[in-house]
Amino acid sequence: MRDLKHLQTFEDLLQVANNPLIGQAQSEGKICVAYPCENIPEPLLNLKGAFSVRLFAPNTGSTDIATYYMTNLLCETSRALLERAIEGGFNFADCMITPDGCTMVNRCAENMQLLQTMGKGKERFFWQYMEIPLKCDDNGLNLYVVQCKNHILTPLQEAYGLDISDAAIRQAVEEHNKVCRLIRAIGDFRKEERPRITGYEFHVLTLATYVCPKYLLIDKLEETLEELKTREPDNRKYRARLLVVGSELDDSGMIKLVEETGAYVCADRFCFGSLPGRDPIELNDSEDALTQVCRHYMVNCQCPRMMNMAKVYGRKAYVADLAKEYKADGIIYEQVKFCDPWAYERTLGSVMLREDYGYPVLSVDRPYNIGSSVGQMRTRVQAFIESVEIKKLQRGER
Repeated sequence: MRDLKHLQTFEDLLQVANNPLIGQAQSEGKICVAYPCENIPEPLLNLKGAFSVRLFAPNTGSTDIATYYMTNLLCETSRALLERAIEGGFNFADCMITPDGCTMVNRCAENMQLLQTMGKGKERFFWQYMEIPLKCDDNGLNLYVVQCKNHILTPLQEAYGLDISDAAIRQAVEEHNKVCRLIRAIGDFRKEERPRITGYEFHVLTLATYVCPKYLLIDKLEETLEELKTREPDNRKYRARLLVVGSELDDSGMIKLVEETGAYVCADRFCFGSLPGRDPIELNDSEDALTQVCRHYMVNCQCPRMMNMAKVYGRKAYVADLAKEYKADGIIYEQVKFCDPWAYERTLGSVMLREDYGYPVLSVDRPYNIGSSVGQMRTRVQAFIESVEIKKLQRGER
């Protein structure tokens, strides 16, 4: 396939946490709201005059300093983020809002604050920590709404004078949905028998919408969608179509590695992915926007921190439904090393998807930067793909 016009631009944006679009947005007078976890409602961070950036640490090398503060038993993501913060890589942020998605994320943010890694020279910089529900019910929703008011909306209004009215939230949701609909429309091409976009290309586009000011990407996403409508797909047959499921994955090198083995990553149910992270938020006029936004994030959340049994079993059913919708031949269940919530989820999910839903499953833990373990991971993926091929042959498929 011919190269996508803007792919190189998107790839370049992902080489550093402080990408050029952040500086451009700040030069226009907007404030940067940093956050480290998918459990914060994004539209509330993108009110008029602000833009959100989810923290990540591309091209991470040593995390020795962060390990000193956090020990080597905590997940590599939290240590990579702290290491980058200590290096000064997140000084662009104008505030930092952290949910208690997991203990490791909390400890990472707390160390960032204690070490004064962010906010240098910014008098209005603030840190906020918020509780989020563990169960999807009315009590959980009430908690979510109160926490978003107290730790997102009120601080943004008091520190930076942002409009936090119902109308302002609705406008932010509308802009959020515009990006979501573009990403989902682009992602739908992955359902084709001969896909006209690779899983790697799609992950690069999606990842950029989390770590860059969204409004500065819309024109390029629109052009890419139009480009894909007439893009001629490669005349090739992939060895297997794979759904990648699991924890935080902001390293597109992992997707590239899988596809270099001859497979195709047809769907992405992981943190920083589009499913369900780029589901549009549907609002009605009979209820306040904040409550509806919080309900959307609570109900659609696929994070293993949600512990009621309907959620526990629902997450596996959701993955199985995606595998059917995107015609996956197998599932890769991944977690970043030492991530406790996803370690339990991966163990249970791998068994259930294999035994209850009949899908071949590769269960792996991976380093935050896949570059440190390319050979080992490639060997495991190749072996898995061969097993999927054998099963297809046994079923009479070609």
